[in-house]
Amino acid sequence: MIKATSMRDAFLETLHARMLVDDTIILLSADFGSPVLDKIRRDRPHQFVNVGIAEQNLVNVATGLGLEGYKVFCYAIAPFITMRCFEQIRVNLALLSQVRELNVNLIGVGAGYSYVVSGPTHQCYEDLSIMRSLPSLRIISPSDEIGATEIVNYALTHTGPKYVRFDAQPLPILSNKKSVTNGYRILKNGCDITIVATGFMTHTAIKVSSRLMNELGVESQIIDLSRLDGDVELQAALESSYVVTLEEAFAERGGLDSFVRSRVSNSVSILGIGVRPAYEFALGSREHLHERVGIGEVAVFEKIMNWLN
Repeated sequence: MIKATSMRDAFLETLHARMLVDDTIILLSADFGSPVLDKIRRDRPHQFVNVGIAEQNLVNVATGLGLEGYKVFCYAIAPFITMRCFEQIRVNLALLSQVRELNVNLIGVGAGYSYVVSGPTHQCYEDLSIMRSLPSLRIISPSDEIGATEIVNYALTHTGPKYVRFDAQPLPILSNKKSVTNGYRILKNGCDITIVATGFMTHTAIKVSSRLMNELGVESQIIDLSRLDGDVELQAALESSYVVTLEEAFAERGGLDSFVRSRVSNSVSILGIGVRPAYEFALGSREHLHERVGIGEVAVFEKIMNWLN
């Protein structure tokens, strides 16, 4: 059995290989490490800078390098690289990229409840809403290491600012199909309902889909959405006019549910399922916390069952 690799490590391994042959790639870190990062620091010291625990300055430095023609990757914990330096992202990247070409990629590790034992300060359920509010930013949210490795080539060949959200934990590979370039991949066909999920919640969607079939006889299509930006055409992929969205982010706050509504026709009925809008201070496993906040397998199944009824 092949051991699952974290999205972070799969991404960094792929980036490391490209850095060996491309001196225009620069990796910046906000004092955030990994074994693969140690290898990059050793092999390409002139292409790596640790700016320290200073995410605001991280974006400032990245902007300057981007304006000089470098392809820049900024590596930090997800809530800190989005919320701590939102103004820098807005002014230096989203705004400036409309008048100057640059390629800066924000890599946030720890989407949703990835850092389950660290509490709400290190958990991240606001990033989709916050980053979607910036019109010039592409948002990339893979669900396994296949999507994570694909991001490197996409980031290097598409200019402009991007935000990538990675789960901090190793997750099973869902499919070898490409997802980032097109923005999504269809993991399962079904004509009764369509489940659109992103990141960790795509794994939950697969479990819920099995329960829907086994207990209710409902066939569900599963779409793994890996990009939330205006280039993604979603309507043509739908096999049902009943759509459920699953996100490890606050519900009804401009995240995945809002994005899907903006990309499909008004005739589609949508049930948006996300984290209930409150912070959770309890400790426990990720599965336990998910049930408490309304996005666990049981909670999602019951919400869909009640909706269909």
